[in-house]
Amino acid sequence: MLSIPLLAAQITVTDPAGDARGDGGYVLPTRPAITAEMLDLRAFTADSTGQTMRFTVSFGQMGNPWNAPGGFSAGVTDIFVKGALGGQQVLADTGLRVRGQGGWQYHLRVTGVGATLTEANTLGRLTVRAAPTVRVDGTSLVIDTDLPAGKYGYWVTNSVYTPLSASGLLRPSQDVRPDALQAGRADAPTPVDVLAPAGDTQAFTNDTLAAVGETRDWVSIALIALGGAGLLVTVIATVFVWRRLSS
Repeated sequence: MLSIPLLAAQITVTDPAGDARGDGGYVLPTRPAITAEMLDLRAFTADSTGQTMRFTVSFGQMGNPWNAPGGFSAGVTDIFVKGALGGQQVLADTGLRVRGQGGWQYHLRVTGVGATLTEANTLGRLTVRAAPTVRVDGTSLVIDTDLPAGKYGYWVTNSVYTPLSASGLLRPSQDVRPDALQAGRADAPTPVDVLAPAGDTQAFTNDTLAAVGETRDWVSIALIALGGAGLLVTVIATVFVWRRLSS
């Protein structure tokens, strides 16, 4: 079985302020009252705590409009983690897909009423891992997981929370009700903000999101290296046989 070690490393990625309105035209619900700052991703940090990973997600403001026990309830934060095995191209039920090669191996979903961690194996089967622990630290969520410490790639999104759906996601619609998330098209992506550089609007134009962090596909690299090594062995063996036959 191919085993590729991943060395732990801290990364911090910042996100532009004031862009928590999807393509710019999303209208946030007014019941309950939710501010754009509560949903505005500002920074994402991935670091190891010993043998496992800790993630910190920072927002413009920490809000709890639904009075959830966790102390926050404005948004649903999804963190998709790219490991050495590649994985799933569809970013769960956010309406987004991976941009480019590879995919996610782990998916964390964090709401004010709980957090889940799902793993996708090489066959695409999903299994539930131990639930992460989440705490509020100022305007940040600190998320401790049982993921092995290592270098990963990440896709991070933030959507509007509602307790009225099984997933917790409030999906965009063209309704004008005060409890609706209004968007210009009915099939618009669910996140109102994504972790992406300033000017990268493809999440809301072609529904794809690029990973940040360690984004190389180690499986592909390893297979190419193994293929090259196999070719070299074949060439050496051929030369050896040719010399024996010609001597």
